[in-house]
Amino acid sequence: MTSANPPAPRVAIVEDDAGQARQLGRILELEGFSTSHFASPLAALGAWLQVPPDLVLSDLNMPDMDGIAFLEKMREAHPGLPVIMMTAFGSVDTAKQALKLGAHDYLLKPIDVDELLVTLRKVLQTHRLQQENVTLRKQLKTQYQFERAVGAAPAWRRVMETVDAVADSEATALILGESGTGKELVAEAIHARSARAAGPLIKVHCAALPESLLEAELFGHEKGAFTGAAALRKGRFEEADGGTLFLDEVGEIAAPVQVKLLRVLQQKTFERLGSGTTLRADFRLVAATNRDLQAEVKAGHFREDLYYRLNVIPIPLPPLRERREDIALLAQHFLAKANALHRKHVEGLSDAALDAMKAYGFPGNVRELENLVERCVVLCRGPRIEPGDLPEALREVSAPAPDAEAGPLDRLWRGELNLDALERLIIEEAMQRSRGVQTEAARLLGISRRTLQYRLEKHGLSKPADE
Repeated sequence: MTSANPPAPRVAIVEDDAGQARQLGRILELEGFSTSHFASPLAALGAWLQVPPDLVLSDLNMPDMDGIAFLEKMREAHPGLPVIMMTAFGSVDTAKQALKLGAHDYLLKPIDVDELLVTLRKVLQTHRLQQENVTLRKQLKTQYQFERAVGAAPAWRRVMETVDAVADSEATALILGESGTGKELVAEAIHARSARAAGPLIKVHCAALPESLLEAELFGHEKGAFTGAAALRKGRFEEADGGTLFLDEVGEIAAPVQVKLLRVLQQKTFERLGSGTTLRADFRLVAATNRDLQAEVKAGHFREDLYYRLNVIPIPLPPLRERREDIALLAQHFLAKANALHRKHVEGLSDAALDAMKAYGFPGNVRELENLVERCVVLCRGPRIEPGDLPEALREVSAPAPDAEAGPLDRLWRGELNLDALERLIIEEAMQRSRGVQTEAARLLGISRRTLQYRLEKHGLSKPADE
């Protein structure tokens, strides 16, 4: 079955000379355009209140409103509407003024048919490409809004607020977090929201390459620089020019390459392997690691000066176990994604399945959750994912009773307690451990007995008889 033809482009002819307007209309309709005619700018503007045309072909000199005033009013009502002005030779300067005000082109009367068709198609194509570019930019900007839109956890909201705050700067960002927490996603979000979004985002996974290959990958090499270098190759620094360079697992870089990387970050200059020519690249660096780089510095495994170069804007990512309130929302997102990918129609997850997920520790973080949901969608035989569809490891985990098994701090982070309630629980625990002896309870708490008595009264706890 063939697809329907796209609708004919709609061209509005604004011309007070009815004969010339009819002639232009016949020419354009024979070429596959749909046309409408308006004898005056006021009539055209009134007709376009709801649906404007795809392009306007307008005379520059008309009785009730000249072309410049008409163009200004069109820009107010329809900012992106492409306009071609028609003018006599003596009004070329006015036509050029129209170009400065936003007209896309102008044609001299008498109109040359071939020139008209070439100009009209060129303007429509340019406008279509501009609209597609705007749409793609919007999609790119919103592609990374998912986590913000559904993330209820305060820890994740703080991450995205930091991304918003630093994205449009040139500062180096260091994304810190366990494997699977979304470090690459955050790097993509920073690039997409930055002034460099139209430039390249070049990714280098440092842990996947040995020292010798990583150096060649970053710096590039000349032909014959080493065995196997059969041709010149640009490095990632060059490829990232005008955009962003993302170094994932930067903590895995060997010491010799660390020295060279530091120089590039300081000077933005480098040489390809086998070349003495100094090259320059303009890029913004975003790095990520699952290592404790401060501990690596103390252990002598990572250069301190490079660490401070990278750690200008630290962005720590919370593991999934610290944002359990997002598990249901993330699972629904991954469910829709897996349904589309595998042509399935799983409606959702049962409450029992979600409870099992929330009780699970997810050592692989968000990546593990995504893989889990995809597996369940593929294997699910019913309308919803049930506990029986989950791996055995999840079915064996039950949610801990909040009061029986979760510690006070866990309950505080989950929002079940406030600070006063936590203090009361701690004092009660100390009194129980000391069997009601205030002096011993005060010693356990590291406070004076008088302070303990004040806090007992503050929380309305009964005081035992003096020991």
